[in-house]
Amino acid sequence: MQFLACRDGSMMPMMVLMTIPLVTAIGFSVDYTSAVTTRSDMQNALDAAIIAITTLPTTTSLSDRQTALQQAYVANSGQGAATLTGVNVDTSGTATFTATASYPMPTNFMQIARINTVQVGVGASVRKRPALVQTTFKVTLASGYWNKTMSLYGTRFGQTAANKLMTITYNYNGAGDPKGYGTTVVKTVNGSTETAVQQQLCTTSSVRNFNNLPTGAITQTDGNGQKYVTTCANTMYPASSAGAVIDVSQMDQLYLQMDVPAAATARPPQPTVLKSNDAATSNRLYADKVEIPNGQVVDIFTLVPCGQTSTQAWEDGGSAVPTPTAVGDSQADFFYTVQGKCAYNQRPSETVLTQ
Repeated sequence: MQFLACRDGSMMPMMVLMTIPLVTAIGFSVDYTSAVTTRSDMQNALDAAIIAITTLPTTTSLSDRQTALQQAYVANSGQGAATLTGVNVDTSGTATFTATASYPMPTNFMQIARINTVQVGVGASVRKRPALVQTTFKVTLASGYWNKTMSLYGTRFGQTAANKLMTITYNYNGAGDPKGYGTTVVKTVNGSTETAVQQQLCTTSSVRNFNNLPTGAITQTDGNGQKYVTTCANTMYPASSAGAVIDVSQMDQLYLQMDVPAAATARPPQPTVLKSNDAATSNRLYADKVEIPNGQVVDIFTLVPCGQTSTQAWEDGGSAVPTPTAVGDSQADFFYTVQGKCAYNQRPSETVLTQ
């Protein structure tokens, strides 16, 4: 009875017993918060790493991509190991990359419950559509009384200065026919090195009639009734060449430019420098017989089709624009075909994270 009536003692043992689960709960929450933060950092690192490997050349082996993935993952402060789980390229050329990363994160307070590590894992997937990586230009016909040059310029990723990639120069033969034809030379440009890949030599003569004309001959009759016949011969270097093959995989921007002498634009007055990326002069360009509308900046990357051939033309500025629909690109002066080759590498703007 005395034991039951005793009021002496301490609450400390009870407080200790009550504090243990409270401290454990707080400790677990600290480890949990650390795991959430680690997972977020790993996700960001894996996203950056998987995007980075999409810009590698299409011929890069799976093992080399895996190495590059891990290096980029670590460089972006990713914990643990990143694994490239898949690379797939569908029939359209679109590439899909998938990857995972895992890390056994050491715990602090969870070790009380004998939980020494917590496995943290993330995944990422990226889809990359094919984009223009190569263009092939081939002149089909050039004309006019004025000597002129058409050039292709490209600006590399991360740079601001445009580099000349190709030139097409035309020189009038002086035959006096209504349209005017001459000699055209196409060259690729790599720094200070120019390489001729095509020459088109057009010869014009006056004739009495159009009988027994060679295949492909161009016939004209001036205002006085004088008849002219023009024949053009193409020489390719080498003979099997398809034209000026230009690597544009490293280019962020592309544009075409035509330079003409001031005399060519005296009537009516027109600019002497025409650019496809200039809204004031791009309307001299035709794509598959359709004139570019006034005030439009042309993106060459979208103007050149993947795996197909586009017929294009430039008007040198001697005629007023826009050209009547009935006339179309027949008023143009540079006629050429351009074919695009597309792949998924080197075009970060075409990349979309899907996971």
